[in-house]
Amino acid sequence: MIQLGILTDDDPVELLEGWLVYKMPKNPPHRVATKLTRDALESVVPLGWYVDSQEPITLEDSEPEPDVVIVRGETRNYLDRHPTGQDIALVIEVADSTLERDRTSKQRLYARAGIPIYWIINLSEQTIEVYTVPAIADQTYQQKNILSASDQVQVVIEESAIAAFPVQSFLP
Repeated sequence: MIQLGILTDDDPVELLEGWLVYKMPKNPPHRVATKLTRDALESVVPLGWYVDSQEPITLEDSEPEPDVVIVRGETRNYLDRHPTGQDIALVIEVADSTLERDRTSKQRLYARAGIPIYWIINLSEQTIEVYTVPAIADQTYQQKNILSASDQVQVVIEESAIAAFPVQSFLP
């Protein structure tokens, strides 16, 4: 639709499970949490990976724009395509007004794509929900851990913990 001029890159929509879904405007706490998260992850991501934010990834029937992702390779590896589920170590959504969508349809499509770890930075409850062990056939994650602001969250890439941060460091 973008190539045909029906939509532009600036239209506030993303493709989720075959549907164009309106993206909610980002409020200041959402913007701050996204930036804090990206900065923290960029400080620890190992060579061979990079951090991106609010850019499309291509999944089976969706093209969401997660708030933050850790992607294999470097940006120039993706000149002819967007990263796919196999390219992603961690996907993160910052949630306030989108919490229900992030817990349902986004969790389902990330699990179905086999993305190993999914975080929801839950601004209203000041927690991070960590989903792991995707069950592709069931389209869900088998493990869920809710971390409070006083807890530590581990950053894991390919089953190796590369860093741990206080959850509070990701919250505005």
